Amino acid sequence: MDIRQDDPKAPHVADLLAHHLEELRSVMGKHAQALDASGLSAPSVTFWTAWQGDALAGFGALKQLDATHGEVKSMRAAPSARRTGAGRAILNHIIAEGRKRGYARLSLETGTAPLHAPAVALYRSVGFVSCAPFADYLASPHNQFMSLDLSN
Repeated sequence: MDIRQDDPKAPHVADLLAHHLEELRSVMGKHAQALDASGLSAPSVTFWTAWQGDALAGFGALKQLDATHGEVKSMRAAPSARRTGAGRAILNHIIAEGRKRGYARLSLETGTAPLHAPAVALYRSVGFVSCAPFADYLASPHNQFMSLDLSN
């Protein structure tokens, strides 16, 4: 798996990002917190794509909340790359980058629909635990919050 820092506005990202946003909005409605290409291009966000050969396998991003706290954003494996390790590779890359930056903690917001169960299982498998809402998020029946202590 080749992980590359990339441009979320690049043409090769457009279809998968559109699929990601449409799917989340279909199950979460107005509660979907996913960033579009413009949001993923913010100066506080670093965006990566994962590649299997010439095929886009997925993407993920890391948003700096403050000097010691980062947020995992927009994790998505391409439908053709599900269950191939693409999601885990992206998540491991984001965790490594958080450690490299000296973050004490990574946090994330995800949904509660059955669609989100594989992602939640992935997050838990690397040590993320449930936590209270963070940053500007508000709790709802449609979302849940998780964090990973990087201070050890």
